Parts: sequence; C-alpha cells; structure tokens
Amino acid sequence: MAIRDLIPWTRRETSLPARGTFGFPSLREEVDRWFGDFFGDRDFWPLWPSDGGFAETFTPKVDVTETDKEVRVMADLPGMEEKDIQVDLTDDGLTIRGERKSEHEEKRGGFYRSERSYGSFERFITLPGPVEKDKAEALFKNGVLTVTVPKSPEALRSHRRIEVKKG
Repeated sequence: MAIRDLIPWTRRETSLPARGTFGFPSLREEVDRWFGDFFGDRDFWPLWPSDGGFAETFTPKVDVTETDKEVRVMADLPGMEEKDIQVDLTDDGLTIRGERKSEHEEKRGGFYRSERSYGSFERFITLPGPVEKDKAEALFKNGVLTVTVPKSPEALRSHRRIEVKKG
C-alpha cells in the first residue's frame, strides 16, 4: 500500500468488471492501473485501441416493425458492404449473416499503429406469421439493411381484433 492510498481524495475507485470479462480485467486496464499507480493518472497508451472497438464481439442492432401488410426488419451494419451480407428467409424466420472486416493504420509522432480485425455474425428474427417469401426485398443503404417482407393473404385474413370489456 502506498502513502497516497491513505489520502481519501487520491484513492482510486475500482468498478465492477465489464460484461464479458468473466471477472478478469483486460490487459489494457491492468497496465493502465500499474502505470497509474507508479506515475499518477496520466494516459500512457494514447494509441492503444479503446474498449468497444472492432475487437469486441459485433452483434448488429435490429428493429422489427409490423404493419397490416408487411414486416420490416432494419439492421445497423456500419462499415460493411452489401457483398459481405447474406439474407435468408425460411418458413421459421429471417436470418442475417455477415462478415465484418476492418483495417486501420495510423502514424503519429514516433508512434505507428496498424490494426486488422475480422469477425462474422448471425442474427435470426422470428417473423410473426406466414409471409410471401417470393416478394421479399432487401436494400442496403448508408450502413442500414432494410428487409421488407409482405404478409401472405392468409395472414391478412386471419387477423381479428378482440374487444376489451370492462370487468
């Protein structure tokens, strides 16, 4: 224990481990803590990739909306191209697969950093009833994939509103 640990306003607070670390801090957090304990609270890793970057597991955010005539699925896929995305429609639902690639190079002062990151993902979305698979469309624009699937005529006929009565 260092003397500065006894002074309340210089004591470093420790937080709970982030989700997915299984209780073990990342190497960067440990090295930052070691340097912080020795040199103070300066950032010695300005070029080290920050948490939340490509190295993390990528799971695209998905919105599913339903109207009387169609089901629309929108997936955020930033930094991807349409050639890296595959959409499959089955009787059970919609599957979106893709592979995300990133290469980044940075030269600054006496530092040089080159990073490459690759990873794939797969999302399955259950559709709310029978659909017309032959009329489904997928559009990829500005990093957002929009899949529109018309409902089948039998799904349109099977809809019935139930009146709610005061009990």
